Amino acid sequence: MHQSASLHLHQRIHPWIAEIGPGRGKRSSLRPRALFSRAPPVRRAGGSMRGVAGLPAGARTLSCNTGKTARGQAMTRLTAKDFAPELLELYDHYVHGRIGRRDFLERAGAFAVGGLGAGAILASLSPDYALAQQVSFTDPDIAPEYVGYPSPKGHGTVRGYLVRPAKAAGPVAGVVVVHENRGLNPYIEDVARRLAKAGFVALAPDGLSSVGGYPGNDDKGRELQQRVDPEKLMNDFFAAVEFLMRREMTTGKVGIVGFCYGGGVANAAAVAYPELAAAVPFYGRQPRAEDVARIRAPLLIHYAENDPRINEGWPAYEAALKAAGKTYEAHVYPGTHHGFHNDSTPRYDEVAARLAWERTLGWFRRHLA
Repeated sequence: MHQSASLHLHQRIHPWIAEIGPGRGKRSSLRPRALFSRAPPVRRAGGSMRGVAGLPAGARTLSCNTGKTARGQAMTRLTAKDFAPELLELYDHYVHGRIGRRDFLERAGAFAVGGLGAGAILASLSPDYALAQQVSFTDPDIAPEYVGYPSPKGHGTVRGYLVRPAKAAGPVAGVVVVHENRGLNPYIEDVARRLAKAGFVALAPDGLSSVGGYPGNDDKGRELQQRVDPEKLMNDFFAAVEFLMRREMTTGKVGIVGFCYGGGVANAAAVAYPELAAAVPFYGRQPRAEDVARIRAPLLIHYAENDPRINEGWPAYEAALKAAGKTYEAHVYPGTHHGFHNDSTPRYDEVAARLAWERTLGWFRRHLA
């Protein structure tokens, strides 16, 4: 028997929710090797990047803001293949709170080559949000605004980025967009705009609303999110689902998509809300096997191949989904790393990200119709 759709918000919390946020783990034993497979860039003020003195001839001058080299040629964008796998793993530990900034810088120094210091290594791995805008906030096909919505079992009121299709003739389906472990950054806002461009009402909550909102810096954002009460934070995202379900601008059919921490929230919402129409977690923590029977939403699950921290939970999750006869599709994208959809960092994989996004839009169109 399925759980009643009238379940109160405070009853939807589960003991495992604290596990989907950033946790601190053991120090990893990573042995240094060459950092770059080609001339490494150094990030400069204003987002520009250029080759490092002392490296082999042919190091290119890059401009991440314009997409052009100094000679007007298309720039070569850094990808995960430009970094040692051990360094990418170390960075993953850093961005998920398993090691601190000082520890990362000390250990990343072992990878330095050609005068490139640990700080420059961190800069080259960190987001450049100028790269992440695919849909402008001035696009005439969308109507974006910031709204406040109630979260009675969370932090009272939450700020969110609401984006509607500007030319919709009537109500359309809604999608909640859940950020990673650092607040509502420009990449997540752009994902919301992409959904509105595709015909959905998108709401991207800022989980840092209770501590002043996304601070404009991912490092500070991670620190702030670690201070937020995890149960109240989860309820803030759950309240966004209920908010969209009640809005006259939507049909009442609501889906959810989340990335990293947000992928875990998407899984949690699928457990908590039998009335949820679809859920799409990107590389998110899985729910407990005993909770899977409560899921009714069709699941589209995206994983990176090189993401052992997250992927270790997939076999048990899949076994539980199969045993309970749930509707799901799962895709593992070869050669990719955690965060491959985020087009602001070198871990972005354009081919995999585009395919995963096409599948995501198709899933929502099918199940939110």
